[in-house]
Amino acid sequence: MTTGRQSIVASRAWIDGEFRAARIDVADGLISAITPRREWAADLRSDPDTTPRGAAASEVVRIPGDAVLLPGLVDTHVHVNEPGRTEWEGFRSATLAAAAGGITTIVDMPLNSIPPTTTAEALRLKRRAAEATAFVDVGFWGGAVPANLRSLAELDRAGVYGFKCFLSPSGVEEFPHLDHGQMFRAMTAVAALGSRLIVHAEDPALLGGDGPLGPRYADFLRSRPAAGEHAAIRAVVDGVRRSGCRTHILHLSDARALPTLRQAKDEGLPITVETCPHYLTIVAEEIPDGASEFKCCPPIREASNRDLLWEGVLDGTIDAIVSDHSPSTVELKRTGDGDFGLAWGGISGLQLGLSATWTEAQRRGIPLAALLPLFTIGPAAVAGIADAGAIAPGRPAHLTVFAPDDVLRVDATELEHRNPISAYDGRTLRGRVRRTWLHGGTVFDARAGWAGRAVPTGRLRRG
Repeated sequence: MTTGRQSIVASRAWIDGEFRAARIDVADGLISAITPRREWAADLRSDPDTTPRGAAASEVVRIPGDAVLLPGLVDTHVHVNEPGRTEWEGFRSATLAAAAGGITTIVDMPLNSIPPTTTAEALRLKRRAAEATAFVDVGFWGGAVPANLRSLAELDRAGVYGFKCFLSPSGVEEFPHLDHGQMFRAMTAVAALGSRLIVHAEDPALLGGDGPLGPRYADFLRSRPAAGEHAAIRAVVDGVRRSGCRTHILHLSDARALPTLRQAKDEGLPITVETCPHYLTIVAEEIPDGASEFKCCPPIREASNRDLLWEGVLDGTIDAIVSDHSPSTVELKRTGDGDFGLAWGGISGLQLGLSATWTEAQRRGIPLAALLPLFTIGPAAVAGIADAGAIAPGRPAHLTVFAPDDVLRVDATELEHRNPISAYDGRTLRGRVRRTWLHGGTVFDARAGWAGRAVPTGRLRRG
């Protein structure tokens, strides 16, 4: 890990919503100055060993011309599962995967850990598990469940960024869902706290029951119809309209709900929405029968739906692209020998989100610049993280080098998350993270391997 003073010189650095040639000076883990210099781009192309004039640093790093310098990415939807289900994932493996994907800040979901983060004591246990093992900065969501709706203020004071609820069964019995009346009670309480509610929006009345479905993906897709997602989103919007609660729709997969969300935003309602790389890159028509690594809830839908989701990305209706990294053991993903009703639902994609999404965007002729806000300032704003997602003086020196034209052939056994199974296994992607800095120190270098594995340097954040 590199500390002290550094100057990082790039012909293309993502600053204030555009690529610029710049020198970024780093001191004591913070960005101390940014000096734009158009001539540096030419200097770097003609002589990559040129030392930039005015750079006063113990180390000068020159970003090659075939790569871009980005702010560290932000992922506000990560299931780390520790403590309690650390065999599924833990803070060490999850944050190593994040760093390899250019992510320097994650916000951990309140399930599937045991206990779930529904009390201040459970948050204390989770923070203790993370503090010695995190390789990136970590914040925490709290949970809103029927039993704790009168005590959300305690969790808020303890430092969560907001509260997650389900409108349908969560998949784990220790995190029960809310009905519509309970959701409105949660909204009222959360609004009074000045916090935010984040919602898994599927209507259980329109979903298929639990139990075996068989290996056909089409049968699983019919069991989680788009109508169930849209109905729940309409209920959420109505609750926001009545309560004024800042509310965020998680992992949108149903593009037909976008007009409802556009209207809500046009009304000025405080509502935001995210989608995930797997909804933007994978389609139902391509999922083989029995391939339960593709199971997630809400499900991956048809190609026509994906096209509409991309429209929501480009027109600004969708505020963030985050992983919904929801791993489990291989055995749980393969339960029932490919039966989509029995296998655990969740996509392991924390390390690959930008590369996967950029691959599809490039195929569609969409520039990288159109994606970057949704991986940086977008999710940071969703959670209210003021100092993440941008390269600016005074901000933490969270930076990543991304090479848009590098080829990445995915091998699930080589990914950093704990269990070697992923919906992206075997895919060829465009774009690779080459290096990531956290607080000015290198936490990932694709050429040299990990720097600082023995001393995790991630910090715990409070909302």
